[in-house]
Order: sequence, then C-alpha cells, then structure tokens
Amino acid sequence: METLKNFLKQKATNLRIHSIISTSEAGSGHPTTCLSAADIVSALFFHAMRYDCSDAQNPNNDRFILSKGHAAPLLYAAYAEAGIIPTEALRTLRQIDSILEGHPTPRFEWTEVATGSLGQGLSLGLGMALNGKYLDESDYRVYVLLGDGETAEGGVWEAAALASHYQLNNLIGIVDVNALGQSQRTMHAFDVDTYCRRFEAFGWQTIGIDGHNFDEILPALAQAKASTHKPTMIVAKTFKGKGVSFLENADNWHGKAVAKGEELDKALAELGPLNLGDPVQVEAPQPVAERAERVGATECEPPDYPSGEEVATRGGYGIGLAKLGGVNPNVVALDGDTKNSTYAEQFMERYPNRYFEMFIAEQNLVGAGIGLAKRGKIPFVSTFAAFLSRAYDQIRMSAISQANIKYAGSHCGVSIGEDGPSQMGLEDIAMFRAIPEAVVLYPSDAGSAERLVAEAAAHEGIVYLRTSRPKTPILYDADESFPIGGSKVVQQSNQDSLTVVAAGVTVHEALKAHSALAAEGIAIRVIDLYSIKPIDAEALKAAAAETNNTLVTVEDHYPEGGLGDAVLDAVATADVYVHKLAVTGMPRSGKPEELLEHHGISANAIVQKVKDIIVQ
Repeated sequence: METLKNFLKQKATNLRIHSIISTSEAGSGHPTTCLSAADIVSALFFHAMRYDCSDAQNPNNDRFILSKGHAAPLLYAAYAEAGIIPTEALRTLRQIDSILEGHPTPRFEWTEVATGSLGQGLSLGLGMALNGKYLDESDYRVYVLLGDGETAEGGVWEAAALASHYQLNNLIGIVDVNALGQSQRTMHAFDVDTYCRRFEAFGWQTIGIDGHNFDEILPALAQAKASTHKPTMIVAKTFKGKGVSFLENADNWHGKAVAKGEELDKALAELGPLNLGDPVQVEAPQPVAERAERVGATECEPPDYPSGEEVATRGGYGIGLAKLGGVNPNVVALDGDTKNSTYAEQFMERYPNRYFEMFIAEQNLVGAGIGLAKRGKIPFVSTFAAFLSRAYDQIRMSAISQANIKYAGSHCGVSIGEDGPSQMGLEDIAMFRAIPEAVVLYPSDAGSAERLVAEAAAHEGIVYLRTSRPKTPILYDADESFPIGGSKVVQQSNQDSLTVVAAGVTVHEALKAHSALAAEGIAIRVIDLYSIKPIDAEALKAAAAETNNTLVTVEDHYPEGGLGDAVLDAVATADVYVHKLAVTGMPRSGKPEELLEHHGISANAIVQKVKDIIVQ
C-alpha cells in the first residue's frame, strides 16, 4: 500500500507541474483549481478507473466527466501521464490549432462531453450511468468531478434527485471543496459536513475526506465502488493552489497563470522534481462482449390516418416515435412529466425499458439526454416548447458536445389556447436556429410529423421538432416524403399574385385564406416550410420569381428569429419583398381561433395582408 501511495503522490506532483507549466506557457488558464484536485485525479486515473488506453470509445471504459471544466489542464495532464498523449503536447494548451482547449470539448477524443458551463456534469454522468445500468448492462462506472462552487446550481440537485431515484450505484461524484470561487469564498467554505448532509438528504451515500490524504482518498473510492444500490458522493476538503506557497488557499488567483520567470521557477521548485518514471499500467476494462449488431433502421411503417380525420401533430410525434422504437433499438425517450401531452407515453407503453421519466427538471432532462447520446443512443427529449427555454444552456452545450440528440417541443404558439402565455412556446424556433448546425422541423399534419420523427433519427446531430396542440386535418398522402431541407408547395397556379410561406398550424390558416381569396378571384401560392433550418432557399426564390417577387410569412411565434427571419435570410441576396405576420404583444388566455385572430396570424389576417399588398 505504501508503494502505491508513493506512486500516486508522485503522479499528483507530476500533474501539478504539468498544469503550472502548460498554463504559464499559454499565458492563461486556471492552474490553482488543477492543483487542488491533483491528488484526487491521480487516484482516479492511475488506480480506481479502468479504461483501455488505446481506445477512447471502448464501451466498457469507465467514464470520467470533468464538471469543473476550467481544470482542463489537469485532465490533459492525466492523459499525458497515462501515455495517451505526448507530454510535449501539453505546451499547446489553448492554442488555436490545438485539440487541448481552454475547457474540454470532444475535439479531444477522450473528452466525451463539453464542460465549462458549471453545474452540468452530474446530469451528463446520470445519462451515462442510466445507459450502463439499464440499457447496455455494462459494469462501467461513471466518475464526475465537481467544484464546490457549482453545487449552487439547481441542475446539480436535479441530477442528485434522479440518480437516487434510479439507484445509480455506478455513478460516483467527487466534490472538490477548495472553498474558493471565482470572486470570493464559496457559500459553505470548508464545511464538508454540510455538503455531505445535503447529498444524503437526496438519497446518496456520502463520504467526507481530506482530499490530499491518500489514506482517506483510496478507502473512499473503494467504498464508493462497493455500493450496491446508491450513488456515492465523495466530499473532499482541498486547498486551491496546493503545493505552491504563494498560491495555496490564496484569494485572487482564479483564472490566472503563473508568470514565466522568477514566479514560475519558485512554484516549480516548491513542487519538487518531475519524475516520469515507468509508464502507468492502467487496469483494463472487461473485454467487450460479442453482441448482435444493434440495427439503426429509421424506415417505419407509413402513416395511416382515415380520410378527413383531424389529428394534432403532437399525436403524430407520439405515433411516429413508437413506430421508430420498433425498428431501432438505439432509440430512447425521455420526458419531463408531460408525456401524456407530448404523447411520448406511446413510446413508454411499448418500450418501458427504453423510456426514462425525468420529472419536472428540464435541465436534467436535457443533460441526461446528452449523456445517453454520448453512449451511442438516439435520445428523443420531449416537453412543452416553452419549458425547453429553461434548459437552453444545456441545449447549447449539447452542440459543443457534438451530441446526437433530438428535442421535441409541443404546445407551441398561441394556438394552445386557454392555458395562457406561460405555457406558449413562442421563442423556440429562434432558440434552436441559433444553435450551430441544428436542424429545425415544424410539421403541419400528423403524417408529416411521423415522417419527420424518422428523418430526425436518421440525421446525425441536433434536431428540434416543433409540434402543436390543436387537431388539424391530414394534408398529405401516406407515401409522401419529407426530407430535411425540403418544403411543400400545397397550392399553386400560373396566376398567383404572391406566395404565403407558413408552417405548422399557420399552413391551415393559409389554406383557408387561399380558399377565401380564390372566391374573390385572387390567386395565391402556399408553401409548407416544414424544414425551417436548413431552409429550402431555392424553392423560396423560385416561388418568389413566379409570384411578383413577393412573399408573406405567417408564424405562430414571435417575429424575432422565427420562420419569417429564416425566410428573410434565405432570400437576402434576391430582389424579393418579404412581409411578416407573427405574434406580437403579450398573449393571453382564450380560444385558439380567438388568439390567432387577435395576434394577426389567422386566415382573415392573411386575406387582409394579401389585399393590402395587391392594392399597393
């Protein structure tokens, strides 16, 4: 045991030295938070964890999530000490052509999830642990290193509650209690007992330790690994800047590198010699069992709705997701206690082992979905569109994590009716359009909703599917296809005076307007822009060219960042006039048809707008 402890102490010293040097070379970074956690990371990476150094994607590797992502230099140093990256590469930290970024991202393949926006790591770990225990039935463990300051984030406690509920004994957290935040002392400073009591209240096994004493670190890790039905949180008292006298437990060093020269020389002299020694022998995971290949089909039974039936697009989502589950075992579903409204319950009823209830905790809903995605699943995460705004930070981080995750937001727009403005998703298109490379889909009938669920699953990356509450007529034949990036011309003639571009419920309002105008001898073209991003720019330009270079957009969304702005962007280089009809002002409760009328996106509003344009 003494040999092991001496080995781990030296490795911790090496980690501190690497962290100091790499941040000094970069001229920026967070070396002091690396120094506080170095002993813990040494014990994890070179003793407790099992992983295949030659294969970052080995499904049986233990997983490590650095929730306190500003300690990235420590993470990279650990992989260098494990022989996975060359030590010289550490000097490229934060350089534009380096994979070793200031906070971890999957550009470095051993980083599964991006971190740095604090309070998210435990949710990510929850998703990975759910996968290991309930889906893959693997014996890997998930380790999450948190900072004490980030435990003020509500998302941490959302994850804590769910991890206990699902009895995730394969999830082990470590809180690095160094008592120093960015600008001041943390809320509970060095009060390890308070942290322990809090996690115990959420149903966790907790272990308080001195995070610099291997006589306490190693038994704590062994006890955590032996848990049979509870997640474990190790609460470790440490000192920020440990090992360097002028840094240790000192204020005003967060986010500051040690200056080259005399200051750096003094720090390195205090830390002691760097001793690379023999290569680390990391314990390998269990061999990957031979498994039947998990099929990734996305071709489902075609939609089947009786002629004349009206079905909400949220209903089409539920049916399509359940069908998809039958042909693709990688598909999983998560919902935030809205499954009887989003209709995710249809998937749950057929495939209960692949459905995870996240309750009313949207940040954790998204974070767990990201964790599942990074373990090879295709998660469909659903709730009301309005409530996804609560998890927008997690959503943007899912893009940085390069997650293959699908979001479904129901109850969008004023068309939900009497529930009122708190329940109306009116910002969601803008939210998701702003996410790099995200796809935004908005079906107008249940059949297209089904088809777009399958399209979402087949697409690698983030997809947002917007669904509506009201029942609407079936517009399309069962054999109709809806490729991402496409659109549908649902009404057209050679005499069309302009083109109305709509999606979702406003397609049906546009069709009513088309009939009303036709009765007065006015012809308009109607486009169903079901794919808002990527957008069918060529179809829009072609329609404009044939209809007096005039487009009218109609959307059940605020004017900023929605369908209208997407169309404006698409035709910006063409000589096209775009008139936007969108929800303005603060909505209120009322019947859906009253609200569409009140906010100027009804068939009547479209008719009036068309007449105003023609008269001009």
